[in-house]
Amino acid sequence: MTSTDYTPAMTQPSSRFWDRIADRYARQPVKDEAAYQKKLQITQDYLRPDMTLLEFGCGTGTTALTHAPFVDRILAIDISARMLEIAEQKAAAAGIDNVMFERAAIDDFTAPGNSFDVVLGMSILHLLADKDRAIAKVHKMLKPGGVFVSSTVCLGNTMKFFKLIGPLGRALGVLPLLQVFTTQELVTSLKAQGFEIEHEWSPGKGTSVFIVARKPA
Repeated sequence: MTSTDYTPAMTQPSSRFWDRIADRYARQPVKDEAAYQKKLQITQDYLRPDMTLLEFGCGTGTTALTHAPFVDRILAIDISARMLEIAEQKAAAAGIDNVMFERAAIDDFTAPGNSFDVVLGMSILHLLADKDRAIAKVHKMLKPGGVFVSSTVCLGNTMKFFKLIGPLGRALGVLPLLQVFTTQELVTSLKAQGFEIEHEWSPGKGTSVFIVARKPA
């Protein structure tokens, strides 16, 4: 397991923000453990021992490491060097050797088409400058019949005013980039890039949605 060098193009305020909060983030308990476990279980229903999985925006690696026993290998990428350091420490402590961590943003990450059986994007699409570009890239990287599993905060469902306060929070360094869109807008984006929605679930009246989308075989 190793994390590669970060390219200059990806040095941006968001990476510094996540580096700064990484240790605190790693200590925080999952806000909704029951919902998290349900997402893990649904995802694992799609996994097989011969699969190759990519997770982008992997953070401190908890989800990738949880899924590691169910697949052949995992590549987990993130923009934060400190997040990846913590992830590698977790992997070493658990004796997990089929997960490789790499410092990269999905915008700059490259892989041949049809490379992965499964791609995970957990709590990340709303943090990207261009979610549609990322979704298109995921579709290209997936093998025919592969699945894209995502969990996304859709602030447009209930907090449209965030379009006004979000940029201020980012300018002050207390928030990362946060995009505002609805669940329906996200579903439309996935379908526009060629995905078929197999599973859609929201854990409550909040703003997040968990989606399994398949690239047609």
